[in-house]
Amino acid sequence: MSEQAATPAVTPEEWQAWRSFIMMRSQLDLALERSLQQNAGISGADYSVLITLFEAPCKRLRANELGAALAWEKSRVSHQVSRMEKRELVERRECDTDARGTWVGMTSAGSLAVLGAMRDHATSLRRYFFDALTPHELETILSASSKIIDVLEPENCAQLDK
Repeated sequence: MSEQAATPAVTPEEWQAWRSFIMMRSQLDLALERSLQQNAGISGADYSVLITLFEAPCKRLRANELGAALAWEKSRVSHQVSRMEKRELVERRECDTDARGTWVGMTSAGSLAVLGAMRDHATSLRRYFFDALTPHELETILSASSKIIDVLEPENCAQLDK
């Protein structure tokens, strides 16, 4: 018996929950992106890279570590870092111990950009997400998200290893 035949049909209620989730996520992403662009002059992708580097020891990561932390493919990391390098938000340096490796580090301009964006981003998250939910709803989202991540993580890790 095929896996498809054994899979129960998606109910109308499940479809409604899925579509609502997709719409919420899209609208939230758009609102956060607009806020970062208008108030900090950086994109959501810029912010993701900068905040990841900001939280890293020495404010730098190997390019492959950055990609793993962001769950991005190598080409996406490379293109995003190239765009940010042109704006002097990050810099690349060859790895001393591995000729194939590259470090991606935050510049002082990148540090200023992420520091400027952090407060606004937190304010936007508060306005668009946290304030809209009760503590119980937040707990439920955390629980549900953790369960889905646990299901997806082995698959995603296998894809990254290829």
